[in-house]
Amino acid sequence: MHTARSEVRHIAIEGVIGAGKTTLARMIAERLGARLVLERFEENPFLPKFYEDPERYAFQTQMFFLLSRFRQQQEFFQADLFHNHVVSDYIFEKDKIFAYLTLQDDELKLYESVLSAVEKKIPTPDLVVYLQSSAERLMTNIRKRARSYETNMSEDYIRELNEAYNYFFFRYKSSPLLIVKATDIDFVENTGDFEDMLEQILRPNRSAVEYYNPMKKGT
Repeated sequence: MHTARSEVRHIAIEGVIGAGKTTLARMIAERLGARLVLERFEENPFLPKFYEDPERYAFQTQMFFLLSRFRQQQEFFQADLFHNHVVSDYIFEKDKIFAYLTLQDDELKLYESVLSAVEKKIPTPDLVVYLQSSAERLMTNIRKRARSYETNMSEDYIRELNEAYNYFFFRYKSSPLLIVKATDIDFVENTGDFEDMLEQILRPNRSAVEYYNPMKKGT
């Protein structure tokens, strides 16, 4: 499967918490003059409670995210059907990564019944960019940004989540996928890193799955 540059209207940036997906999405949207669609995680009232007590609040947190993401996607694509470019910091399908990682069997059955009713109504991106990073780098970024509700997030949880993301995206087939080895790059502080990555993202004639592994600085 190949996608020409002119056909890439919706670019979705993905990655584990702390990978830099929102920052990169903002930078790309600004460069392209694109419509920016960001996940509204701060609107989830259960999220801080989930990080304090995951087992107790996993289901409420997950269902809120599922329905809010669905509502946002529906509102956006109905309003911006003819917008030239769109950049988002998530894909709807990633919702199930957290569900399978945190929900109990009975909760998962209910979640899947709701998911099956809504997921077919969501269009897929023209290109998904997965920022693959090490758990150590993710934790460094999380500590650096110091969000209050992330203070209880353990490194074990990030490692488990990182493995789940890798498993999901190494099997992802819904859209053309660019997997970026992002552990040793800094597209915020290093202009060259951003320009190189943007060139990879906008490159024409894409295959179904591609990998971008930039050289580590100093090598």
